[in-house]
Amino acid sequence: MACRYCTAASRPVACGNRTNTRYGAGKRNNKRNPGMAAAPQSPKSHPTSPSYDASGVKTDAVEAGLGRLVEYVKSTWQLGEAPVKLDLGYFANVIDVGGLGIAICTDGIGTKALVAQMMGKYDTVGIDCVAMNVNDLVCVGATPLTMVDYVAVENAEPSMLEAIGVGLAEGARLSNISITGGEIAQLRDIIKGYGEGLGFDLAGTAIGRVDLDKINFGDGVRPGDVILGIASNGIHSNGLSLARRAFFEIAGHDVDTHIEELGATVGEELLRPTYIYVAEALEVLEKISEVGALVHITGDGFLNLTRVKAEVSFVIDDLPPPPALFQMIQRITGSDAMEMHHVFNMGIGFCLVVRPEYESSALEIIRRHGKACQRIGRVTDDPTGRVKLTQAGIEMGR
Repeated sequence: MACRYCTAASRPVACGNRTNTRYGAGKRNNKRNPGMAAAPQSPKSHPTSPSYDASGVKTDAVEAGLGRLVEYVKSTWQLGEAPVKLDLGYFANVIDVGGLGIAICTDGIGTKALVAQMMGKYDTVGIDCVAMNVNDLVCVGATPLTMVDYVAVENAEPSMLEAIGVGLAEGARLSNISITGGEIAQLRDIIKGYGEGLGFDLAGTAIGRVDLDKINFGDGVRPGDVILGIASNGIHSNGLSLARRAFFEIAGHDVDTHIEELGATVGEELLRPTYIYVAEALEVLEKISEVGALVHITGDGFLNLTRVKAEVSFVIDDLPPPPALFQMIQRITGSDAMEMHHVFNMGIGFCLVVRPEYESSALEIIRRHGKACQRIGRVTDDPTGRVKLTQAGIEMGR
């Protein structure tokens, strides 16, 4: 799970067995700095579920550290000549460079790197790295321009690095961006992985541009707006720790186990590259005048909807059936619906919030780009920032 520099807590209200830490949205902080869109700072965290904690994700410990780190990060905002336009907690931030909005974000592929090592296949994880960054950039209305990568390795294996480069280049092509540089760090004493000498980590930082008067931080979302969900390409780059525990530790499979229900081996399924939503999102922004919000569904699932500025809630009442992968993980681990919808995207990788009159136009644009999309819910006037998933019978809140 990638952690952004803003801590917050989710409070599931319909199921007492599952709480999870989330980063980037929590209680609203309505005190606005001049020229800055406020986002919430968080209340005290809640314990993670036993199954996710057992997979090695210590979200409470991370939140405690982030709370301290944030103070120092924000203390730098008075420095330099490029004012920060957003508070912490949105998908990307924006600085004002002489009247030009420059959007910035950073992210990585997490433990998907371990699956690549187990498979001995490294030529798609670069796509994931690009996707996790550019998909966040477009959420603030920015056009991605370029990125740099950071590869930390146990050993500088030329064939592995070449394969990673193949994926980075393909991700850049799909996003219409350049990769203008990066860093390869040989950290044998720090980076460890699956098998001797195979360890690596991959992350990136992306830059985009956005007119300062067109920054989208969800303040225009209104009750009655519709939520459009765009299909994911499987697990993407979140929830791999729990998925690996399910398939490899509990079920005893290996990456080469072919599972009929998946129509693929376990490794092939988990290594499917994250979809890149840039082209369709930018076309929607260009052709539809009132787009309330763009939301990348990553860790914390549909709770990412509550990262918008508007004081609203969300009802998700028409989700497609979850892909077989998530159904299998739930059966193997015994995770409840709350757990599953916090950890995984459940088949929806990106959401758009638009006015009802623009629903058909937005759907047409997205489908023309080759991705399945449908209306999955609506916005309500409840100001408490809740997400109700009626089919799953759960309700989550920030």
